[in-house]
Amino acid sequence: MSRPSLNTTTRKVLGLLLLPFRAPLLFLLFGIAVYLGMHWRLTDGHATLAEGPLLELFWSVDCLHAVLVIFICTMPEGFLQRVSSLMAASRVVSLVISLLIVTVGGLYLLHLNVLTNVLILASAVLLARLDLLRLKLMPPPFVLAIALSVLVLLGSAVGRHLAHGTVA
Repeated sequence: MSRPSLNTTTRKVLGLLLLPFRAPLLFLLFGIAVYLGMHWRLTDGHATLAEGPLLELFWSVDCLHAVLVIFICTMPEGFLQRVSSLMAASRVVSLVISLLIVTVGGLYLLHLNVLTNVLILASAVLLARLDLLRLKLMPPPFVLAIALSVLVLLGSAVGRHLAHGTVA
């Protein structure tokens, strides 16, 4: 096997480093992640009740929520195909899944007031996907979901540290 030349490797690394400048909506996604990370904390009324591990649990749930939104937005074909095949198994399974999704999803979105965060994050992810598509850069959906998840989690971590004043 031949080893790629240094020139080819350098071009690939340079192209990867310049990707946010060629697809500026990745900067937008990072900025939105920073904004969301600044607001992913408990309100002042609940801050006295949650300290230490409980506060970290809420942060983990917010991160898991963001990753779930990213995976649904980057892999809609595979996700919908699996749900459809499961629902096609029987009418009872279809009814149970539909009721579960509507009830739990509706209660979650209405009770926790996260509908705006979901819409903002999903819109930014879809815009970043369109920007990458414009450049004809479409990695496999799973790789893209992981890359965008890492970008959003890094941005939200920066936002969290900015909100707590731990970044100088």
